[in-house]
Amino acid sequence: MNREEALKLVKEKIKNQNLIKHCLAVEACLRALAKHFGKQAFEEEKWALAGLLHDIDYEETKDNPNQHSILGAKILEELGVDEEIVHAVKTHNEIHGIAPATLLAKALYCVDPLTGLIVAATLVLPSRKLKDLKTENVLKRFKEKAFARSVNRTIIVSCSEIGLTLEEFVEIGLKAMQKMSDILGL
Repeated sequence: MNREEALKLVKEKIKNQNLIKHCLAVEACLRALAKHFGKQAFEEEKWALAGLLHDIDYEETKDNPNQHSILGAKILEELGVDEEIVHAVKTHNEIHGIAPATLLAKALYCVDPLTGLIVAATLVLPSRKLKDLKTENVLKRFKEKAFARSVNRTIIVSCSEIGLTLEEFVEIGLKAMQKMSDILGL
């Protein structure tokens, strides 16, 4: 599956524009992480596709979180998507307790909530512009337990399992999202 096909599938399966933007943000962050780790171009594409496709089943499973990511993985497997992407999608939902086994799966796992924290930190800026957000702003908000309460900080700090400090991880994710701020509408 190439990006064009993946994006078409995302737009068929997901109608909520904010959820589509979330998938695009995760895609950008995973592509940036793949570059950071020195992955070959085809590996960058694989990582990006995992991010783009990770919530493919969300609207079908939103009332049954125990099925989220299980159904998504099944859909992707039936479409013949790379098994590493399928594993990453399946394990990104912590509710199942399936440990991410690959670097890609671990990266998707911790990137998913990071994008939500970055968006929330942007929306409280006076300008509400992603370009004005700094890594320090995100790290400050990260420490505020009452801020973006639904963002699982324990999962975000699992970035240490991919060899990054929290600061490095936030910086890579933030820069990736800033490059696509127009698409995200921020």
